[in-house]
Amino acid sequence: MADATNNSGLLKVRLVTPDRVLLDATATAVELPSMAGYLEALYGAAPLLAELGAGEVKLHGGSSGEQVFFVAWGFVEVLPERVTILAETALHPDEIDVSNAQADLRHAQELWNEAGDDQAKYDEANAETRVAEEKLAAAQGKR
Repeated sequence: MADATNNSGLLKVRLVTPDRVLLDATATAVELPSMAGYLEALYGAAPLLAELGAGEVKLHGGSSGEQVFFVAWGFVEVLPERVTILAETALHPDEIDVSNAQADLRHAQELWNEAGDDQAKYDEANAETRVAEEKLAAAQGKR
């Protein structure tokens, strides 16, 4: 249940990587890429801890306005009044180097082609492909 001291209906949102704090703002809603698929956090939501996948975090309303960030791997904690995103990688779309992301995608496809029957190599190739594709989509505003 949400604390009665915050009647604004706004979530406090914090996006953190090991290197920096990318965002410390409020929002009315936050869309997140979990390993089980996209989820949306709203004010008053039930507590949740989820593993982040690769994709876009979209913030709506509040002091954050409409913002988008690319994230890959980590965790998100959703509480009734707060969302904390701890990401291994997080970038604003303007920070994404498209040519590097395209090179990463080509490399991931090469790994996939070379994986053969090795499940670990196949899983690594799929993970790298997902990151590269999601990074390109975020940079090009296609999601």
